[in-house]
Amino acid sequence: QLVESGGGLVQPGGSLRLSCALSGFTWEHYIIAWFRQAPGKAHEGIACINNNGGSTEYADFVKGRFTISRENAKNTVTLQMNNLKPEDTAVYYCSTLGYWGQGTQVTVSS
Repeated sequence: QLVESGGGLVQPGGSLRLSCALSGFTWEHYIIAWFRQAPGKAHEGIACINNNGGSTEYADFVKGRFTISRENAKNTVTLQMNNLKPEDTAVYYCSTLGYWGQGTQVTVSS
């Protein structure tokens, strides 16, 4: 099971910290990724992190603004989002091994 939290309404330039709590399986061995889906658009990958947190990758449109991290001991993956823009408005999901959470809404608006 994957459960996202931390979404909300924020002004442009603001920050949010999303969390993904993982349970029911030994997630620590696997890559975890964050995706998002804006209204009327397809899912798009944002960032991913390898099993020990030593390697990360980001989509170009979030590089320098978002940071993905994980704490395997706590079965948690975090997405720190800074300098948010209106175009970041979307439902954000964490995913691994084909499993998805329910998503958390992020709205960036003044």
